[in-house]
Amino acid sequence: MKIVVAGAGSVGLSIARELLVHGHEVTIVDRQASAMRVAQAPEAQWVLGDACELPTLRDMDTESYDVMVAATGDDKANLVVSLLAKTEFGMPRTVARVNNPKNEWMFGQAWGVDVAVSTPRIMTAMVEEAVSVGDLVKIFTFHQSRADIREVTLPDDSPLVGRMVGDIVWPPDTVLACIVRDTRPLSPSPDDTLEGHDELLFVTGRDVQEAAVLRVLAGGEPS
Repeated sequence: MKIVVAGAGSVGLSIARELLVHGHEVTIVDRQASAMRVAQAPEAQWVLGDACELPTLRDMDTESYDVMVAATGDDKANLVVSLLAKTEFGMPRTVARVNNPKNEWMFGQAWGVDVAVSTPRIMTAMVEEAVSVGDLVKIFTFHQSRADIREVTLPDDSPLVGRMVGDIVWPPDTVLACIVRDTRPLSPSPDDTLEGHDELLFVTGRDVQEAAVLRVLAGGEPS
């Protein structure tokens, strides 16, 4: 894919380098000359300019790219970049960094954001996941569909331990997407038997209530 990363700070640069490792074509744009650390990502194209301004985006031939990543440290700039990329250049996908969780409500379709990534929220979820066994933790919400990714680690005394995946009835619009066992991700099949300390990753629709999933995890049936 062809990807623009707006913001060449530590976050933007890290994202760009990771994308380059995975074989993507990456352009990094930043308005600060001091941010042009070309040697740290020599495979990328570097542009000195303001991604919040239409002339900069036009000169970059932005409409030819697949994804815009707005990764600056300024939430206002990330919203403007996403909106311009989506409405002026019709970019198929926009991903925006949320610096202040209080601003997260703005990062949606109205501002051209397909996916909003809030580092504090993700870190909080990871801390909760790391210290909680048996708790259902929301990891991520997709802003376009409002679907959630949720995680639970089964305790040894869970009523689901020893049961086959195909015998468990999950709530409607709930999909068991992955089982992580001993650091190995497994694609669930109906014949798989759940074990203690399995990490279960679910994708749940926007209308799925957490309580319905918890009832199944407790050995009951979804209402």
